[in-house]
Amino acid sequence: MSSEEFEKLHEVYKSLYDELKLMPNRASGCHGEEKKRLVRDFDERFGEAEEVLQGMDKELQSAPASFRNQISSKLRLYRRDLGKLQREMKTSDLGLGFAGRTGDGRHSVYGSQNEQSTQIQSQRALLLQGTDSLNNASRSIERSQRIAAETDHVGRDIIEELGEQREQLDRTRDRLVNTGENLSRSRRILRSMSRRLVTNKLLLAVIILMELGILGAVVYLKFFRK
Repeated sequence: MSSEEFEKLHEVYKSLYDELKLMPNRASGCHGEEKKRLVRDFDERFGEAEEVLQGMDKELQSAPASFRNQISSKLRLYRRDLGKLQREMKTSDLGLGFAGRTGDGRHSVYGSQNEQSTQIQSQRALLLQGTDSLNNASRSIERSQRIAAETDHVGRDIIEELGEQREQLDRTRDRLVNTGENLSRSRRILRSMSRRLVTNKLLLAVIILMELGILGAVVYLKFFRK
C-alpha cells in the first residue's frame, strides 16, 4: 500500500466532506433554482466522495491486517456520515414545491441510488473484513499445524535419541556386570593362589625340618655313635 496515495485520498475526502456538511443547511434556506443547483452540487460532491472512499478501499487491500481493520472501521464511519448528510439533504429537498419535486425527481432517484450504493459499499467492506479475518485464521491454523508437525518431528527425534541412550546404558550395565563377575573370579583365583602359597610354604618348612632332622641323625650316627 502507498501511504502517500492513501493520505492524498484522505485529504480529498475531508475537503469534500467539509463542503457536503454545509449544503443541507444552505439548501434549507434557499428556494427555486438556487436550491436545485445546491442539490445538483451535493449529488456531484457525494458521488466524488464515494469514489474517493472506494479508492481508499482499494489502497487498503495491500495494507497490514492490523492497519486495514482499523482504517476499515473509519471508512464505515465515513460512509455512515455521508448517508446521514444525504438524508438531511433529502429532507431539505422536500421543501421544494410540487413542481420542483417533479422537475428534479431525477435528483431524488439519484440520491436513493447513492444511498443504496453506500449500503452496498458498507456491506462489501464488512465482507472484505470477514474475508481478511478468515484468511488470518487460516494462516494461523497453518502456522499451528506447521509448528505441531515440527514439534512432532522433534519429539520423535528425542524419543529415538533416548532409545539409543537407553541401549548404551544397557550395554554399559552389562559390561559392568561382566566386569564385576570377572573381578569376583579374580578374587577367587587370588584367594586360591594365596592358600596354595601358604600350603607350599608349610610343605617347604616341613621338608626343611625333615632334612635338618635327617642331617642331624647322620651326623650323630657318624661322629658320636661308636
